[in-house]
Amino acid sequence: MKRFYKTTAAEQRVGGAVVLLDGRVLKTPAKRDMMLPNLALAQAIAEEWAAQGESIQPQTMPLMKLAATALDRVAIDASHATADIVRYSGSDLLCYRADMQAELALRQEEVWQPLLDWFQGRYDLTLRITKSIMAVEQPPELADRLHRLCAGLDPLRLTALHTATTVCGSVVIGLALLEGHLSSDAAYEAAFLDELHQAGLWGEDEEAAERRADLKAEIAALERFLKLL
Repeated sequence: MKRFYKTTAAEQRVGGAVVLLDGRVLKTPAKRDMMLPNLALAQAIAEEWAAQGESIQPQTMPLMKLAATALDRVAIDASHATADIVRYSGSDLLCYRADMQAELALRQEEVWQPLLDWFQGRYDLTLRITKSIMAVEQPPELADRLHRLCAGLDPLRLTALHTATTVCGSVVIGLALLEGHLSSDAAYEAAFLDELHQAGLWGEDEEAAERRADLKAEIAALERFLKLL
């Protein structure tokens, strides 16, 4: 899409804040007014629009994408995001440890176990770990606890948690990022610990490195999004 506006701005309104393109309120892809919770987030999204060149590149506007997803999808029906989060909790990355690689297993213990300990202290739930490739059964109350947790989140935060969980493969990492317990860099290092370890041993694959760089940027955008809420 070619750029169709000249000026961008953010403005406080009754009930929230909006982004203005040539003085008109920005709408979501579903044609709803993009009403945001505060001026800081509106200004950040306005900056994403201002940074566009002659053509609009949606992949360079992660804050816009998160806000639009929250308003157009999650605010209308949160069940899909919640179901994904609960599903990931049954196979959380942090619960599956290396069996034959002692150095990797030690690194997993150093990085992942403190996160599981934090999760246990924060939510009074102990996740089970395994060295098997077979799924490990988690506490039966986990799903119900996560359903209630998701129900208490506003659409913007639930969207952020859902995105973090699916990108990182871990509800624990997603929640730690949501609550500010982990920085985006630490979340990335934990989520891709296995890949980074293997790359250090055998050398880097260019395509895999590019994919991880994109995901690292996405996690960083999530951290910024959450700080702006």
